[in-house]
Amino acid sequence: MNTQKCPFERLEKILLATDRSRFSEGAIREALSLSRRCSSKLIAISVVKTNLEFEMNMPQVIDQDEAEAMRHLETVRTKALEDGIDCEIITLRGEETYQEIVSAAGKDQADIIIMGRHGRTGLLRLMMGSVTAKVIGHAPCNILVVPPDAKVDCKQILIATDGSKYSETAAREAIGIAKRSDNSLVAVSVASSDIEIASAKVNVAKVEALATEEGIKIEGLTPTGKPYEAIVETAKQKNTDLIVLGSRGRTGLERLLMGSVAERVIGHTETAVLVAPKQNKVVAR
Repeated sequence: MNTQKCPFERLEKILLATDRSRFSEGAIREALSLSRRCSSKLIAISVVKTNLEFEMNMPQVIDQDEAEAMRHLETVRTKALEDGIDCEIITLRGEETYQEIVSAAGKDQADIIIMGRHGRTGLLRLMMGSVTAKVIGHAPCNILVVPPDAKVDCKQILIATDGSKYSETAAREAIGIAKRSDNSLVAVSVASSDIEIASAKVNVAKVEALATEEGIKIEGLTPTGKPYEAIVETAKQKNTDLIVLGSRGRTGLERLLMGSVAERVIGHTETAVLVAPKQNKVVAR
């Protein structure tokens, strides 16, 4: 594979959201890599969480935090400029970090949001991090969640499907990535019990048909068990470097946060996860 190929159909603007912690290191690295490969503009943002009362009573603390955020972003821009990447850096203030990230993505018409995933220290949002979950629930574009040590080479791509309309959107995104990367695809539909195996096979067959139309080599699997555990384990066994998921599952509930399976996958895997909430019109170019 030519690692310099851009795996995405349209990636003119990348929005990198960094919280200045070590959990953002993977996101920064992969945002720079994709910006270089896709000749994209990189917009790096960091949100200083505050409220009106705090700003009135302790403005110097907020100013100091914002200055630290800017210094951090300057290091990102320096790396970008060294690689010939057009990079803009922005600090934002707000009570809700996710709202600032989503708003920035809409304002700048970002094609993708790249952000890190916090570690396994807390229970909030099943170890995924509430900010990440809420960004995914509200974002106007695809979101790439990158654990600290993950690399996105698109050498082996896994698409997890449950037959929902959200999974179909994700499947088309995964097929497009596989086609542009000249690589194969693994499609997984997990049966929670033996009764669901037939449905899982139908789900996989639909993805296989779409992939075959585009000339993509694909392997279909229908393991039995807890969906998130089976997806994470399959990704590990197949040496997957990208998992593609829909933003919601079969229930189709218009929740503020994404479906619990996707949350759990992101919370437990060490692989980068692309969540595709939007409707994609074409498969590949």
